[in-house]
Amino acid sequence: MTDSAQIQTLAVPLEDKGRRLDQFLVSQLPDVSRVRVQQLIEQKKILINGKEPKPSMKLRGGEEIVITGAVELPPLRAFAEDIPLDVVYEDESIAVVNKAAGMSVHAGSGKGEAGNRGTMVNALLHRFNQLSEIGGELRPGIVHRLDKETSGLVLVAKSDLAHRKLAEQFARREVKKTYIALVHGWPRMTKGTIRAAIGRDPVRRARMTTRQGSRSKPGRDAITHWQVTRQIEGAYGKFSLLEVKIETGRTHQIRVHLSSIGHPVVGDTLYGAPRPKSYGGTAPEVASLERNFLHASAIQFQHPISNRPLSFQQPLPAELSNFLRKIGD
Repeated sequence: MTDSAQIQTLAVPLEDKGRRLDQFLVSQLPDVSRVRVQQLIEQKKILINGKEPKPSMKLRGGEEIVITGAVELPPLRAFAEDIPLDVVYEDESIAVVNKAAGMSVHAGSGKGEAGNRGTMVNALLHRFNQLSEIGGELRPGIVHRLDKETSGLVLVAKSDLAHRKLAEQFARREVKKTYIALVHGWPRMTKGTIRAAIGRDPVRRARMTTRQGSRSKPGRDAITHWQVTRQIEGAYGKFSLLEVKIETGRTHQIRVHLSSIGHPVVGDTLYGAPRPKSYGGTAPEVASLERNFLHASAIQFQHPISNRPLSFQQPLPAELSNFLRKIGD
């Protein structure tokens, strides 16, 4: 079900007796998050045997659930905000930005007004007079993205023509992106390629997964190349610094792929990295970060108008360099 879905009717099996309504709906609607389910209930778009329920209602089994419509969300659009922005390069057609960790590239359509503030797009609108409009009102200028807790280089289009030309380069896999990642453990090999389709996790909706179950939609092909550049062993355990290159740009691709081979990105608790925690006695502290140790360090492409080759690099930000020194002592 999507936000544009029509009326749906579900029958509650007897074996689901005692289950919370919101939990049941999430399990039955693989494309709908728990937040969206709760919004459906709050907006009175869910009826159980003709009555309006509460999210915490316990099912008895045998009920008829009717979903009468989609969630109604207020329209969002990007707006200019005076936010510091590290612009590595710019001309009349494009810009290259070194995004800081903790900044969303753009707002999500389901995040509400609070999630529409402090984005890179808002900072771009304040900095530049014009951005491409192909991405719509929430994503002006955005040709590709980085996760919120990933830092590094992002390519921005100022005109629709530049946007289309850059999108064609991405589609032909001509844009070369390099990342630096620190992962837990030492891989058995010094380099490798991960070819595993990525799709939405049907249970934990905030996650992506390489595992395709009977309730999952087919994942999209994804290819990640990685190579160990440094092995680290100290009081905090074993770590590997990787150079990573991707041929595709799926949601959370590097994080999902590295976790799938047993080496989650440091700080990425969503995909298996340990949470920061101190132990008593002489046991060491778990080395972790408040952000992901993932940095988009280099990008190569052709200028969309002049066709001249361009290449940009950015070193690790201070918090990641300091972390490396900490665990390497």
